[in-house]
Amino acid sequence: MENVSQKRSISIFDRILEILLSNLNSIGSVWIFVLTLLINADAFGRKLFHSPIDGVNEIVELSIVGIVFLQLGDATRKGRLPRSDGLFNLIGRRMPNFSRFHGAFFDLLGAVFMGLILYGSIPLFIESYNSDFYVGVEGVFTAPVWPIKLIIIIGCAVTLLQFIVFVRRNLARPKMQPTE
Repeated sequence: MENVSQKRSISIFDRILEILLSNLNSIGSVWIFVLTLLINADAFGRKLFHSPIDGVNEIVELSIVGIVFLQLGDATRKGRLPRSDGLFNLIGRRMPNFSRFHGAFFDLLGAVFMGLILYGSIPLFIESYNSDFYVGVEGVFTAPVWPIKLIIIIGCAVTLLQFIVFVRRNLARPKMQPTE
C-alpha cells in the first residue's frame, strides 16, 4: 500500500513539475515574440522616423538571459539539451543495467551543476535587489537587474528538480537482459 501512495505522489510531483516547466517555456516563447516586435519597432523607428526606442539594447541583453533560463527546464525535460548519445545508446543496448546507472550518473551531474549555479546565483540576486542594480543610462533608460537574477534562480531550481526526476526514473527502470 505504501508503494502505491508513493508512486501516486511521485507522479503528481512529476505532473506539477511538467506543468510548471511548460508554463515557464510558454512565458519564454511569448517573451521572444514581444522582443521581436520591440526590435522591429526600433528598427522601423530608426529608419522611418529617425527616432529609435530607448533601451532596446539593454532589454535585449537582459531578455536573452531570462529567456534561456525560462526555457532551460523544459528543454531538459524534452531531451533537447545538446549531447552525444551515440556511445550511450550503444552501451544501453549491450549493457542495459550499466546504462541505467550511467544515465542516472549523467543526470546527477546535471543536478549538481544546476545546484552550483543556483548556489552562486542566490547571493547575486540578493545583492542586485538590495543595491538596486540596473542597466542603461540614468535619465534615458534604466531597467532593474534583479528580475533577471530571480529568473535565473527559478530556472536553475526547476531544471535541478527535472534532473532529479531523471535520476529517479533511471534508477527505477527494471533490470533488462542485453540485446545483441
